Amino acid sequence: MPQLTPSSPAATAFASLPLKPADLANLNQLGYLEMTPIQAAGLPITLAGHDLIAQAKTGSGKTAVFALTLLSNLDVRDLTVQALVLCPTRELAEQVTQEIRRLARSRDNVKVLSLVGGSIMRPQMASLAHGAHIVVGTPGRIMDHLQRESLVLDNLNTLVLDEADRMLDMGFFDDIVYVAKRCPRQRQTMLFSATYPEGIAQLARQFMRQPREVKLTEQHAADKIRQRFYEVAPEERLEAVARLLDHYRPVSSLAFCNTRQQCRDLLAVLREQGFQALALHGELEQRERDQVLIQFANRSCSVLVATDVAARGLDISDLEAVINVDVTPDPEVYIHRIGRTGRADRDGWALSLASKNQMRRVDAIARETGTTVEWHPIADLTPASDQPLLPPMATLQILGGRKEKIRPGDVLGALTGEAGLKADQVGKITVTETTTYVAVAREIAAEALRRLLAGKVKGKTVKVRLLDDTASASRPSRANASIRRKPKETKPASSFPRRREPS
Repeated sequence: MPQLTPSSPAATAFASLPLKPADLANLNQLGYLEMTPIQAAGLPITLAGHDLIAQAKTGSGKTAVFALTLLSNLDVRDLTVQALVLCPTRELAEQVTQEIRRLARSRDNVKVLSLVGGSIMRPQMASLAHGAHIVVGTPGRIMDHLQRESLVLDNLNTLVLDEADRMLDMGFFDDIVYVAKRCPRQRQTMLFSATYPEGIAQLARQFMRQPREVKLTEQHAADKIRQRFYEVAPEERLEAVARLLDHYRPVSSLAFCNTRQQCRDLLAVLREQGFQALALHGELEQRERDQVLIQFANRSCSVLVATDVAARGLDISDLEAVINVDVTPDPEVYIHRIGRTGRADRDGWALSLASKNQMRRVDAIARETGTTVEWHPIADLTPASDQPLLPPMATLQILGGRKEKIRPGDVLGALTGEAGLKADQVGKITVTETTTYVAVAREIAAEALRRLLAGKVKGKTVKVRLLDDTASASRPSRANASIRRKPKETKPASSFPRRREPS
């Protein structure tokens, strides 16, 4: 299959693409001023109707490639499913859904529906019954709807496999085959992957028509992500995470654990020591997972403790540090983990803890990344301040969302108008079907809550509460801080289960 390289710098303006003026104006409003390499290489191919296999690092801007393409193929007058995007995790599916909606703002009445596991089937079936143009979902839940015949793909013209290598790692090959066989043969197929395992070639042979291939194999710039390793004894590992946070004091950090139990243990340790921390793993219900991600994206949580369900797809701006609580046995997973920081020309820290029995894993990472491991003594980690590490924002939850026709502008108007807050005291506003979340400066959160309860949104009184991660408001001193238990180091799961939603 032909292999292409990115377009020349002269052809990286979105205006060089055959897009409608309204779409170009929307891109400009969203701050899409110049195409990334994957966009410059991929969009001319996909907009011309060709199938595409694209290999690029995380955070490369690939979502816009398939989103703009499937929107260009869309007939809004036909309220049937015309595009399907398969994602490995619920979190990625939700973020892709939101991004497609943003890119579709210039078009009237484009309905984008998310179908993921962990949510009740009946509301999803009801939404499908009312029609949808674009469906974004996880393989297992899409299969469920196809088997129930609540999802019909007869008019599909675009199929997207996002993070295809991750789906293969998680045992979804048969699921992908099942879904693809139920799509019309005459369609455009796009496959996006950070790596290129054998399963990718097998999918291409079975379901793609003379695909063009774009490979952008560059890694994140070494000078953007500063990597440091610390040797620790297994029983010191969780305490060492707190020492890293005290020493580097990142405003926002993502701590990766190899197991769910380690997530729970680390969360307990951090909260006991006064850190504002939340956890993300497979035992949470979908509503809880969504709320955790919103709080973290709002910068109202200092530390997100997560399993590798968060290694790809998370789009968190200004993430200052990634902490590898355990060294992953897979060097590619390490690359994806640290790729959450140092994005969009920003700097970031990648801090890893390794015990003696994990040195082979560290050597494998060094070989894969082509870097020299930089070791630092754990004793060098000293508190940079005696003040608690608090996030800059807090999150208010309003009962009411898209069903009540609430828009971000309505909430911003209520806070800066009747409530009297300054615009720079209000952060990200996220509106879901039934709930609205708004970030406000931490120091005025209580006052913002009081004023919002006393005022109105869209002329109606609303129920509002301040979300709390249950962390202590005051930080115990390091001398008095105690850890009730030091959990044993646990081994990672050897393989992902088949036909189950990810954890």
